[in-house]
Amino acid sequence: MFFKKGDNRTPPGQENRVPPGQYVTEKFPVLHYGNVPRYETLDDWDLRVWGEIAEPATFTHAQLRALPTVEVTMDIHCVTRWSKLDTCWEGVRFRDFLQHIPALKPSAQFLLAHAEQGFTANIPLELMLEDDALLAYRYDGRELDPEHGYPLRLVVPQKYFWKSAKWLRGIEFLAEDTPGFWERYGYNNNADPWREERYAD
Repeated sequence: MFFKKGDNRTPPGQENRVPPGQYVTEKFPVLHYGNVPRYETLDDWDLRVWGEIAEPATFTHAQLRALPTVEVTMDIHCVTRWSKLDTCWEGVRFRDFLQHIPALKPSAQFLLAHAEQGFTANIPLELMLEDDALLAYRYDGRELDPEHGYPLRLVVPQKYFWKSAKWLRGIEFLAEDTPGFWERYGYNNNADPWREERYAD
């Protein structure tokens, strides 16, 4: 079942799952800034963690994949008005990830996700402690497609999906909020789909 943009219908019994102004799709549209990174090998790939933390840390791909894994089913919502229901992601729950890095300082209140090609996305740390906030590397039972963020992406379903940064390479913990890439270009900093916080006032 596919509802075209502008069609206000939602699947029967699912009306409360679709935010205002959204249409439901079974496809997974590909939207991003810049080109899709291609990796011949992940031998040199790493994920760096720094900022308001006791000391910086770095994870190789193998180290990251050795961390405890969860599978979470969630609805996702894009600022371009599509919603996809019951998507299945696998990876490391973010709050579990915090147990495997040096202690955060009390001043850590936000994080800035750093991705390939200079893309960034800012999220309150409190939101990243929810059950469905992930460092994801599998989708729908398979490794992420390159177009959807292989080998690692952030998944933050409570916000419009631009906050779920693809091709994640770093996590910077911050004492104060710092606008990410799209926020600097006019998108709403809070990005709550239920309030239709698409663009800055």
